[in-house]
Amino acid sequence: MNLASLSASYLRARPLHTALSLILLSLGVATIVLLLLVVGQLEERMQRDARGIDLVVGAKGSPMQLILSGIYHLDAPTGNVPLAAAQSLGKERFVKKAMPLALGDSWKGYRIVGAGHDYPNHYGATLAAGRLWEKPMEVVLGAEVAQRTGAGVDAKFAGAHGISGEGDEHREAPYTVVGILKETGSVLDRLVLTGIESVWHVHEPHQGSRVAGDQKDKAAEPDREVTVVLLQYASPLAAATLPRQINSRSELQAASPAVETARLFRIVGVGAEALRAFAIVLMVAAGLSVFIALYTALEERRYDLAVMRTLGASPRRLFGLLLLEGLVLALLGALIGLALGHLFAALLGVWLQGHQQHAVTGLAWRPEEPWLAAAALGVGAVAALLPAWRAYRTDVSGTLAQG
Repeated sequence: MNLASLSASYLRARPLHTALSLILLSLGVATIVLLLLVVGQLEERMQRDARGIDLVVGAKGSPMQLILSGIYHLDAPTGNVPLAAAQSLGKERFVKKAMPLALGDSWKGYRIVGAGHDYPNHYGATLAAGRLWEKPMEVVLGAEVAQRTGAGVDAKFAGAHGISGEGDEHREAPYTVVGILKETGSVLDRLVLTGIESVWHVHEPHQGSRVAGDQKDKAAEPDREVTVVLLQYASPLAAATLPRQINSRSELQAASPAVETARLFRIVGVGAEALRAFAIVLMVAAGLSVFIALYTALEERRYDLAVMRTLGASPRRLFGLLLLEGLVLALLGALIGLALGHLFAALLGVWLQGHQQHAVTGLAWRPEEPWLAAAALGVGAVAALLPAWRAYRTDVSGTLAQG
């Protein structure tokens, strides 16, 4: 009988000890894997959504709220700013590109965003069907919006006031779907895009007869507003001067995506670190459980080990037997933990999709996972060292004499 079969036999002989060690170790590994997957994918998604956007300008308020609403569309806007002020930003010498957005309405929980064609072009979006909007009240659906609502080209719907989709519907101003975007893996997948003029028309009083095709007099445009302006710097010098220059204006506020997302992850990181510490405690507890199980089993098997020595088993073989048991437990716990971590991430992703939030997948693989499995094996090996050493030092004659 080889070492592997002997180790398996001894582990099966103590099902409760084995199960407890596996549960503790697998839960510890699963918790860390879940954190790695969720935090890693969230960081990648937020970096992807914010790429090429150096500054977000909007109404005075919370800078983080401005970032969450203007880039990620996860929060309510801080307010509106005059169109004239937004247009002046595009003429600044430090600004390479300025993309004004108009927000405020939604459809079935998905944000309706008024923008120019440069907004989808910024994310490299391409059409799966139809065309981009050209006239007021024409919209293009993101891939997720089209998939989950079942709407296609030529479909009509009325937007609802507010970002939750539970406000009063603008039934007198229906939108017409003219295009559907291919999946981009960015925030565009969860948006309904239209021209800024559409958002203005919907919120104009008594707009009913004018919405469909009548353009508002250009002279009225300076009195209109947008919600945010996404800026891209023309030079590195802009980062030092432009935010301060904008914040000095009474009606405007500038927020840096890099600064605010770093602050957000510091806040989120506190909870993540707490969970990671809890997972490490579970893994240490699993190591102690393995140690106690092997040490107790060693006391019960001292006579068997002495008999094995008389039959020709070397001290190294007995040392390897106990060490292998610890490694087998750790390996099984690591594999179960990895599988559970990915399963939990997949279930969380389904729940987040149901709430129209950033999706998380359990199919992704993080480069830290092999190191985590190695750490679990290390826990098993360390826990088995003392029992294995005692097996190596077994006193054959003394043990046999005691019976």
